[in-house]
Amino acid sequence: MTTPFPFTAVVGQDDLRLALLLNAVSPAVGGVLVRGEKGTAKSTAVRALSALLPEVAVVPGCRFSCDPASPDPSCPDGPHEVGPGAHRPARMVELPVGASEDRLVGALDIERALAEGVKAFEPGLLADAHRGILYVDEVNLLHDHLVDLLLDAAAMGASYVEREGVSVRHAARFLLVGTMNPEEGELRPQLLDRFGLTVEVAASREPDQRVEVVRRRLAYDDDPAAFAARWAGEEAAVRQRIVAARELLPQVRLGDGALRQIAATCAAFEVDGMRADIVMARTATALAAWAGRTDVLAEDVRQAALLALPHRRRRNPFDAPGLDEDKLDRTLEEFSGESPDDDPDDDPGPDGPGGGGGGPAPDAGPQGGGDTGARPEEGDGGEPQPSGAGAGEQPAARAAEPFRTKALSVPGIGEGAAGRRSRARTEHGRTTGARRPRGALTKLHLAATVQAAAPHQRARGRSGPGLVIRRDDLRQAAREGREGNLVLFVVDASGSMAARQRMSAVKGAVLSLLLDAYQRRDKVGLVTFRGSAADVALPPTSSVDAAAARLQSLPTGGRTPLAAGLLKAHEVLRVERLRDPARRALVVVVTDGRATGGPEPVALAGRAARLFAAEQVASVVVDCESGPVRLGLAGQLAAELGGTAVTLDELRADAIAGLVKDVQGTSRRAA
Repeated sequence: MTTPFPFTAVVGQDDLRLALLLNAVSPAVGGVLVRGEKGTAKSTAVRALSALLPEVAVVPGCRFSCDPASPDPSCPDGPHEVGPGAHRPARMVELPVGASEDRLVGALDIERALAEGVKAFEPGLLADAHRGILYVDEVNLLHDHLVDLLLDAAAMGASYVEREGVSVRHAARFLLVGTMNPEEGELRPQLLDRFGLTVEVAASREPDQRVEVVRRRLAYDDDPAAFAARWAGEEAAVRQRIVAARELLPQVRLGDGALRQIAATCAAFEVDGMRADIVMARTATALAAWAGRTDVLAEDVRQAALLALPHRRRRNPFDAPGLDEDKLDRTLEEFSGESPDDDPDDDPGPDGPGGGGGGPAPDAGPQGGGDTGARPEEGDGGEPQPSGAGAGEQPAARAAEPFRTKALSVPGIGEGAAGRRSRARTEHGRTTGARRPRGALTKLHLAATVQAAAPHQRARGRSGPGLVIRRDDLRQAAREGREGNLVLFVVDASGSMAARQRMSAVKGAVLSLLLDAYQRRDKVGLVTFRGSAADVALPPTSSVDAAAARLQSLPTGGRTPLAAGLLKAHEVLRVERLRDPARRALVVVVTDGRATGGPEPVALAGRAARLFAAEQVASVVVDCESGPVRLGLAGQLAAELGGTAVTLDELRADAIAGLVKDVQGTSRRAA
């Protein structure tokens, strides 16, 4: 068995270690979500935590870890007698991103259930994690159907497995810990709210601390057992402190003053629902117990807010979680129930509760932002020139405010990754038919199974009321659901597009579709062309933050190498098909169609466009041409692509959505 890296040997990451320890003291806090860049000891710290947890008492032989003092009356291995039980270490169970539904919740033997009437159930990871830790690395990449199962188990404290009237239930209460890199996409809001606490981690910029990280890691890799032995004393001390804090926890008093501060803080930051108040109360109580106190202080409430609220407050769609600490301090002081000695408008200085008052006041003009998370905006005269700006290049224009778009979809039925956009054959959704199972049976089609078995009952010697079921009779349900797509934007950033109002509208529409793509679990990509070449500003990704940032900083100027932009987009799609062949694409070209530069630029762009038409890629052209004389080149480009076009004046939410519906209708008629 591999020796884990000691928890106490992790360098820095104080917030991460504190959040994990608070959950060890009080599992009711609700788990931890760890957000941060790769290589910041996220997984190392989580895996090391399990070694610090106290042992759990279990019923001997129970596969579902029932507590011998109060066994689960509906345990599939029960009923159990109340008794002393046996002790074992707390488990940490890892849920792989690519796990199947049966691996998570368990599998029921349908053949035995139908033929013999017995519940032959093989427990899954939820049963293994009961009364322990369920760890999901890269939780933001978890498939939606697994997320739904996690949400149900976390909400009810139990897991249900049902197959056509045959039901198994078992307890599933666990500490949910997830890690994620925000650059790879955000987490669904429903699952995000299920994590009690969240922490942001980043690599230290202090050379001495980085040196110590490398030194300890090298020592551990050379001899894990010897390294762990050197930290055994510190590990034992933390383990004893966790046990003491757990024993003290029931005696901690959460007074009315602290409760009022908690409620006022949640109201001030406009969090949704009441879960934040409850999590803050439990976290503040755990903080007091960890400190060895029986009273919750204002400092506990403040620390609890910093851990429990950043991922719950309302913010703009493209802003990362965060909390305005100045506003937090003012709220806590206002509802402290004490009369401050100093004027509240005085500068608290660097020694205030936040420990660093160097930032701008949240109400000081447009730079403040308060708790809205809005980015500072600069006037036209104050916008920075992009790096390496050449002659004729214009600075980046601000995007218009994003708006809600109607549902867009790619025509036909795909087989891509689960999502919420286009029709697809999936393991989840409405039943549309039946087929023979390929491999293990997961979704039984009962009527088709009975129909297949019925003609053979006499030949099989049936004498009783039950059907004689064989493997060849089983039928898998064929289901139709929704898939995620790749929305690839091809944006003209040449000089003819440099008008600020025009680019502002274009960026606003693209941002709106980016938000829609995030909600529907799509990938997005961005190709831009100007001057003499095209660039992949953003390779296909699920990260809304990265896409929005690249779009906001997009400069304009120079000639219009339209053919280069289309060819670059075609190459992006070719590479993406190799990586993810089942994901279908929708290409949105934003241009006035006036190709310039090189010999016969318009004809060359037409030949490039026909590559998309030959591969039947769904496409749309947003016509940005303006002025009294219109050449209609964007419409010609749309015809070459096999798609449709819309003018810039129609670049609104309903126009964009209607446009893609036109693309869908055109493709169906062509088919």
